[in-house]
Formats: sequence, structure tokens, C-alpha cells
Amino acid sequence: MGTRELGLPDRVPSGAALPERVTIWEVGPRDGLQNEKSIVPVDVKLEFLGRLADSGLTTLEATSFVSPKWVPQLADAEQLLAGLVRREGVRYPVLVPNERGLDRALEAGVSQIAIFASATETFAKKNLNSSVDDQFAMFEPVVTRAMAEGLDVRGYVSMCFGDPWEGAVPAEQVAGVGKRLLDLGCSQLSLGDTIGVATAGQVEALIGQFSDVGTLAVHFHDTYGQALANTLAALRCGVSTVDSSAGGLGGCPYAESATGNLATEDLVWMLDGLGVETGVDLDALVATSKWMAGKLGRPSPSRVVNALAG
Repeated sequence: MGTRELGLPDRVPSGAALPERVTIWEVGPRDGLQNEKSIVPVDVKLEFLGRLADSGLTTLEATSFVSPKWVPQLADAEQLLAGLVRREGVRYPVLVPNERGLDRALEAGVSQIAIFASATETFAKKNLNSSVDDQFAMFEPVVTRAMAEGLDVRGYVSMCFGDPWEGAVPAEQVAGVGKRLLDLGCSQLSLGDTIGVATAGQVEALIGQFSDVGTLAVHFHDTYGQALANTLAALRCGVSTVDSSAGGLGGCPYAESATGNLATEDLVWMLDGLGVETGVDLDALVATSKWMAGKLGRPSPSRVVNALAG
């Protein structure tokens, strides 16, 4: 008999204050697949999105309008969105790096975009060919135009806890970048542990830099096995949106030490056990990640997928 048939995980709410419900921002279709060396066919990506929606996930980051030269895996963004059957109640945000990307996104009829900023100078140079200060000159027209078109804009901040070239990143430095994105008009900030080096105390310290926790989301990589611990720390600080990737797919193409994102299944298992609602059918999600692992030709790194799927 499997653990699910035995009623596991048992629901035991935490003594600490936690959100009643967590919104999962599923990044598997974009951040999860962008590093794959073999091009995943667009029909597989579309089925992946459909299966994720069937599992109850309501925010699916579908693709990115980055240059195909830099991320060949996502060169099919227009084709993907043209073939996407949008589900009622499901959002399909896309990543937009610049005004050209915004032009493409608007032509594709998207309603929500995300921009991608750096908290450190070296990563800004390597990833954006910019400085920390100059990146805002690039973002300002994107955000202004997007808002004028009625689009919602999310801001990612990368290298929030550590940078492979610069080391530890001060919380005040990250907060300065994040607050400038909010001032531009971003409705939400996703604080990213791009190389997976954060610990729970760092998470608490960074979130404490912001007066409105409702504008924050967290995005953890599991390089050192700390993603779930860091997520729980963020939830205890009042954060209620968490980025994760089905099956633990993904990483950062510009940071070689980064491993996969926090697995959505591992996150849901923890939240189910804490009595925190997500709206996600864990068994359906596990089946989806097992199916995608088969398409990619390797096992899922998610502990929960491996435990439940056998």
C-alpha cells in the first residue's frame, strides 16, 4: 500500500503563523525547460502546460521572449502561444527581457509579463550587458508601455543571497533593487536565490527589508538542499507566493553552479502536511512530472516524484 492510500502526509498545522493558502507560480515550462540541450517539441510543451493546468496549478509561466540566439529552447514562443488553449482561471505570464521582447509579447496577446533584474554588478554585466543602475533605464520603457497596454508586470531579482563571482550579497543591496522595480510599477517581486546558497536566517533578514510583504514572492534553487527550509522561513514571514518547477526541472543558464528549482511536488507535500491550501492535486502533478521525465529521458530530481511514482 502506498503512502497516499495511507492518508499521508498527515495534516498537522504549524504552531507558527502561516498563510492559509499559497499561490504556486509554476515556472517549469519556462525556467524548467530553458536549459535543456535537446529541443523539446512544441506539442510536448503544450501538453505539459495542459497537464499542469489539469493538476490545479493556476499560474503557469509559459515561455520567454528572449533572443533565440541566447535561449534556443524558447525560440518557439510565438508558436507555443498561438497553439495554447487557455484555461479559464489560469494565468500564463511570459518573461520579457527588453522592448523587442515586449513587442513580440504584445503581438502574441499576453496579459502578464515578467522582467528580470540583477542585484549584483557582475551578473548584470554577464546576463544583461548592463550595470545595476543602468538596467533600470532598460526596464522603464518596458514597464511603462506594458502598463499602458493593461498588462500586469512582475519583477524578478536574481542573485539575492549570493553571487558566484562576488560572494554574499547584502540584504540592503537587494532591497534597493527590488524597491526600484516596485517604484517602476511592478506589482510583485520574486526574490531569487539563483545559485541556491541561501539559508533561513538570510531569507528572514531580506524579507524584513520590505514594508509590504504582500508584494513579495520567493524563488529558491536547491543546490545545497535548503529550498524547502528557506520557503518555510519565507512563509513564516508572511510571503504567500512561491515559485517552483514541476519535477524540479531547471536552473540558471548564466550561473553554472545552479541546480534545479524547488520541485513543485516537494513544495505541495510540505504545504499539504501543514494544512496550507494550494488547490493542487499532488497525484496528478506527480504523474505529469513522471511523464515529462520520460520525454526528457532522465529521472526527475524531485524526491516526492520518486517516492510516489516509484
